[in-house]
Formats: sequence, structure tokens, C-alpha cells
Amino acid sequence: MSTRLAELLSPLATGEGMSNSILDAVRFMRSTKRIPRRPILYEPGIFIIAQGRKRGFLGGRVYTYDAKNYLVLSVPLPFECETEGTPQKPLLGLSVSVNPATVAELLMEMDDAPRVPIAAPRAIYATPLNEGLCDAATRLLECLSSPTDARILGPQIVREITYRVLRGEQGGALRALAARHTHFGQISKALRRMHTEYSNAVDIESLARESGMSVSAFHHNFKTMTSSSPLQYLKTIRLHKARMLMVSEGLGAGSAAGRVGYESPSQFSREFKRLFGATPAEEAARLRVTLG
Repeated sequence: MSTRLAELLSPLATGEGMSNSILDAVRFMRSTKRIPRRPILYEPGIFIIAQGRKRGFLGGRVYTYDAKNYLVLSVPLPFECETEGTPQKPLLGLSVSVNPATVAELLMEMDDAPRVPIAAPRAIYATPLNEGLCDAATRLLECLSSPTDARILGPQIVREITYRVLRGEQGGALRALAARHTHFGQISKALRRMHTEYSNAVDIESLARESGMSVSAFHHNFKTMTSSSPLQYLKTIRLHKARMLMVSEGLGAGSAAGRVGYESPSQFSREFKRLFGATPAEEAARLRVTLG
């Protein structure tokens, strides 16, 4: 199944790392080298690999996504990842964004869908790639070769891919995402807020109150989903955002630190090096080379 996907991705995924497609909801992945385990930040999405292999590490678990398994993230999540690819056989893949509104709309229409109770769904999981999902991904890539096809057919195929994941044996995390009054749904809402308002001061008591939980319950459920505390999550998001600002806008460490909410440049540099294993300048230079 993955051979056709790789053939279609090869001319589309031309840049090293992540690159955009003509559809906002779809991005491509390519790596011609082995990248050792290091911190990354993924937006909510469905990640399908046609060739090569990635492994994600979070909370003592390992998530392998390759030509036989796809990865799903229902919330913005920092974790660690290693990549396997070579110049002769690069890693090739695509990501499809998860839209909570689309998930909610589909669930309203899925009256015949089995309602399997899940006590504590995870925010990340890897599961076998089935023929139906692979076929939808193939049709999505085929339509991306034509701007007209992409505009007309692309959004419907993205919706189909989301539907097929929801109907899959491990679609519980996406289902829970739309259940606003569950702990998972409330923490998901808090995560999205932290992900977009990362430069602002965050009041954990206010987040807990808005989620309808005590502070201790909020901390517990937050850590269950993300394997980190709320403050650690926010710090990691800020450091990832600062790294991309240094690469995309050419900012220095001090300017990037201020943009993401740090008041102390020295504290920013210490925490940056602790996470990425390099100074801000060294990591920005490395990433510029990696991205070409």
C-alpha cells in the first residue's frame, strides 16, 4: 500500500523536514538522513509515513510510525522523536491537521458509530494503517498535483481521513476531543489556549476553574494527557516557539526570549540549552542547515 504513497510523495515533499502543500491542512515530511532523538513540537494531526520510520517518545512510551503504522495527536504536544531516512531512501510522509470543529460535525452525523467508553484516552497513539485510510491518503496526494482538484476535492478527502480515523479502533482520543464536558475535552481546551497564548502569563488556578476542576485535579489530568505539568508544558512550548522565531525571523536569543514571554534572557538560555542540548545560537544555526 505504501509504495504508491511514496511514489506520489517523492515529487511533492521536496524540502528537508516539514514543508507546506497547496492545502493549508496538509503538510509533507522528508528526511534524507538519520536524525537522533531530540525534542519536537507537533500540532494536532494525523501523520502517515510512506517510507522510512519515526519513533516518538513520551512518558516512558514509544510510538512507532512507519509504512505500517500512523500516528495521531489530538492536542498540541511536545515530545521527543527520532527519524530514520537515507539519501537513497528518504523518509517520506504527510500530516493532515485535526480540526476539532470537523471532528464534532462528523460525530453528530455518525449515529451508527459504536460508542466505546474510554476512561482515560491518550493524546497520542500509533495504530496500524488500514487499506481504507491508505486509499484516502493516496487520493489526497493524487489531487494535490492539480490546484483545481486540490481546491475542490482536497477538503472532502481531508474530512474523509478524519472520519476514517474516528471510526478506527483507537479513535477514542479524537472522540474525547469533541466531548467538551469530559476531563479530556476540558484539558484539550486549556492546551489549545496555552498553545496560542504562550507569551502571556498563565494563571493555573484560573485554567483549573475554567475547566471545572480543582487545581490538584487539573494538574493530575493535565499530566495524564501530556506527561508534564502545566508550567513545564508552557515552558517547553515557549522554547520551541522561540527556536522557530530565531530561524524564521532571524531573531537573536534575547529578542526571541522576550517575544515568547521570558523576562530573563539568562534563564531563557539556561532552559533552552537544557531542552535542546545546545545554546540558542548553536541550535538556530543547526536548524537553518537542516532546513536548507
